[in-house]
Amino acid sequence: MENNNPINALMQESMVKIRELADTNTIVGQPIQTPDGVMLIPISRVSMGMGGGGTIFGKKKDDNPDGSLGSALGVGVRIDPVAFLIVKDGMTRVMPVAAPPLNTIDRIVEMAPDMVDKVANFIDSRKRKEEDPPVEETC
Repeated sequence: MENNNPINALMQESMVKIRELADTNTIVGQPIQTPDGVMLIPISRVSMGMGGGGTIFGKKKDDNPDGSLGSALGVGVRIDPVAFLIVKDGMTRVMPVAAPPLNTIDRIVEMAPDMVDKVANFIDSRKRKEEDPPVEETC
């Protein structure tokens, strides 16, 4: 059962505005092209919280609230820069800009790009070894 009262309308309109604020361009920013051909892509961490409520008080009839509306809504948004993706000559690097990690999960997230690079290099070196024919010795 949907209850269409002013408090629901207030909450729904607020959620629409928050969704607009938290689009993907907030997390992965617009690429920045430098004159020397380097592309910088900012990456951010976005945290949001919302709380609210209200009531209609005073005289009230069954179908038509004939009282006063009291309501409140609070929203908090925090945007922290985390890193830049640097794309140059087909190579992509990650340059962190945030403070050192405070917990294990932050450390894992910070280490992930380096681990991906190491695994990719390991796989490439294995493929190259398999593709190169063995050198035969002659006596």
